[in-house]
Amino acid sequence: MDDQTRIELEAAAFRALREHLMEKRTDVQNIDMMNLAGFCRNCLSRWYQEAANERGIEMGKEEAREIFYGMTMDEWKANYQTDASPEKQDAFKTAFAENVGDKG
Repeated sequence: MDDQTRIELEAAAFRALREHLMEKRTDVQNIDMMNLAGFCRNCLSRWYQEAANERGIEMGKEEAREIFYGMTMDEWKANYQTDASPEKQDAFKTAFAENVGDKG
């Protein structure tokens, strides 16, 4: 497989993941993703922002998040975010420290 085809396939898979999380699985909470997989929608948006910035494209955190949420973070929270138990919050602190550290 040539590099251009690989890049196009990776981009298609990435777009499918973004759409899946943004439109089909709004019920999946970021805290659960982070606790189970070590990343969440915010991580994906941060990686996107970092890639843009590395290429000289100015993009802020909120702009990048809107790309992954399809709306502002406040709108997402109001529409889809649920309260997390103290146990999930404790697990999140550990998962965040292990996977994100001071990058978040």
